[in-house]
Amino acid sequence: MEQYEPDRLSPAQTAAMRRSFRNGRAALTRRSLLRASAGGALAAGGLGALSACGIPAAGRTQGGTSAEDRSAEEKTVNFSNWPVYIDVDESGKQRPTLDTFTRQTGVKVEYTEDVNDNTEFFGKIKPQLAAGQDTGRDLIVLTDWLAARMIRLGWVQKLDPANLPHAFANLSGQFRSPDWDPGRAYSYPWQGVSAVVAYNKKALDGIEVKSVSDLLDNPKLKGRVSFLSEMRDSIGMTLLDMGKDPAKVTDDEYDAAIDRLQKAVDKGQIRRFTGNDYTSDLTKGDIAACVAWGGDIVQLQADSDDIGYVIPDAGFVTATDNLLIPNKARHKANAERLIDFYYQPPQAARLSAYVAFVSPVDGAQEELAKIDKSAAENPLIIPTKDVAARTHSFRALSDKEEAAYEAKFAKLTGA
Repeated sequence: MEQYEPDRLSPAQTAAMRRSFRNGRAALTRRSLLRASAGGALAAGGLGALSACGIPAAGRTQGGTSAEDRSAEEKTVNFSNWPVYIDVDESGKQRPTLDTFTRQTGVKVEYTEDVNDNTEFFGKIKPQLAAGQDTGRDLIVLTDWLAARMIRLGWVQKLDPANLPHAFANLSGQFRSPDWDPGRAYSYPWQGVSAVVAYNKKALDGIEVKSVSDLLDNPKLKGRVSFLSEMRDSIGMTLLDMGKDPAKVTDDEYDAAIDRLQKAVDKGQIRRFTGNDYTSDLTKGDIAACVAWGGDIVQLQADSDDIGYVIPDAGFVTATDNLLIPNKARHKANAERLIDFYYQPPQAARLSAYVAFVSPVDGAQEELAKIDKSAAENPLIIPTKDVAARTHSFRALSDKEEAAYEAKFAKLTGA
């Protein structure tokens, strides 16, 4: 059993994060949504240096550290996001919602697509944050597990509700109070990322697929099933199928989910665990059914009538990518204005029409219908009340749990 050291990544965590960068939920290809080819590379020494020096152990939340806010005299905000994760015009050069924000507020957005990977980006900003220095960024987008760590470390600032009237009013109920940021004191979702069961109708040839159990237990699908290489998605969906809540998962329940998947691996039911490369297998019919990411399925369905999906009665797993303001940011009020801007339904709709992930904004559906009626009616983008009620999140893990859980999952997947 791996020895846990709280001040560094375990080998299993390192492997999981490499896997995530290559083709998992944290990969550039996830943001490209099949619109563009994956690009970019891990910064030289990024993950290796991070692994060597170690991520600091996450302690109790201390609250962020502010700097003198220069928002009033400096009409700018520095925004770091993932590539291909915002609306662009037909030329590919203009970002309409950011242009609208600047016209309305006079605040210019310096927009940088430099969050290619959660871990690599953390390694980039960690030295300044640990030293109590400005990172040069006023607003960043991080996936929930890293957002939770940043909050626990006290490296992001508490948000001012007075600057977020639309965000407070329009945040969808399912995203309002994650266990790692109760009441959204430090973060607001940029987009939601859901895991569902998807299938190729031709490859199924009449076989019924409605649940994770169908993937794991139907002998007619032997060798034609895939699960995701992201631990929280594959284990979370399996837990739900077993009648367990990922938001309250115990060690014993986690081990039971691992055992169930291991049995399916051993008998050849599961072909492999994949990142975004499942999309090619699914389209070609090399796999008949899989656990998949909703944003990918929206895009695949635009190009093929053979692709379908089901949201199991047991529920499904949704994670979030989140807006945060790092310590010592020079333009906190401007960053909060930008967060609030995207919680106005017209702006949320413009963003959703392009990125096709789950909108966290109540009221976006009516506005999206004016742009793309089919998108507005797609529960993978705008969940219905019934769908939202079946949404579950994987609970925040301690550093020790993260290391142990990833080690078991790595053994299962052969990573």
